[in-house]
Amino acid sequence: MRRRFQNKTYDEINITPLMDTVFFLLIIFMLTAPLLENSIDVSPPKMSAAEIEPNEFSKVIHVNKTKTIKFENKTLSTPELLRRLNALKNSRDGKKMRIFLRADQDLRYGDVIDVLKTIKKAGHADISLVTEAE
Repeated sequence: MRRRFQNKTYDEINITPLMDTVFFLLIIFMLTAPLLENSIDVSPPKMSAAEIEPNEFSKVIHVNKTKTIKFENKTLSTPELLRRLNALKNSRDGKKMRIFLRADQDLRYGDVIDVLKTIKKAGHADISLVTEAE
């Protein structure tokens, strides 16, 4: 008697559902990552100026009204910020890095200047102050 259906084992794994899940998560992270940058509680002063878009050679430093400094989603003290900016300057191989300082409008002028001095001390000369559109 001959068997009509042979029992054959499959030694291959179907990775299609896994790839679908990975691509879905990649899309979710790509959509939410830019939103996380502006989710830090800082309200810059209002001003009418030309809009400057950040690029791959730019970094944003946030300073809120309690003088908390956030850089690359980490809370830092002034000496830690200086170390991180020095390391960033040394790792860029001479490429010009643009720094955006996003400070709260209720912050004292002297506190903003202190952060600017720290950035300059680290050797970064291209610094822009971020404001909101009027």
